[in-house]
Amino acid sequence: MVHAFIMVKTAAGRSEDLLESVRTLDHISEAHVVAGEFDIIAEADADEVYDVLHASSSDISGMDGVADTKTYMALD
Repeated sequence: MVHAFIMVKTAAGRSEDLLESVRTLDHISEAHVVAGEFDIIAEADADEVYDVLHASSSDISGMDGVADTKTYMALD
């Protein structure tokens, strides 16, 4: 099982709009709007690393209003 954190930077004022869309994606277990360098932090759980990377690089990055993502795989 792969567990990861996906940090999402959105265009100004788009965090709330995108939150529900991120939450409904396959492999996303939680997502929250946060204060700081990124606007949304999502948690992903999947059987394969590829599934997490697809959620990050294709599904989330492809959303209108997403400016950048960074994915951190949990090592424990």
